[in-house]
Amino acid sequence: MTAADFRRIALSFPATEESSHMGAADFRVGGRIFATLASIKDGYGNLMLTPEHQAAFLADAPEIFLPIHGGWGRMGMTHIRLAQASEDILTGALHTAWKLRADKNTKPKKTARKADEKKTIR
Repeated sequence: MTAADFRRIALSFPATEESSHMGAADFRVGGRIFATLASIKDGYGNLMLTPEHQAAFLADAPEIFLPIHGGWGRMGMTHIRLAQASEDILTGALHTAWKLRADKNTKPKKTARKADEKKTIR
């Protein structure tokens, strides 16, 4: 797969927009990034996954997926080796990242409780 394939597939999901973050193409749903082409010079697409999803992808296809180096990787951010990925694998991985972000957008936002609403148990 190529960067053009990554872009085409990412943009095929509902409400996806292409934008730019630090000079690299990114793909967003509801204003949240779910994938980028920030590492395309190294042959990678980047996916914003959870650590649990990342572990599952790495277990299934360690030759295709690897954690992004450092803290981002520990939070679930994952490289996909585009040259080794089939269209089905890339589509599934991008859809997973898209769905995680889309679902996060539908959850009600947490609001801080007012100090006078807090109850203290003594």
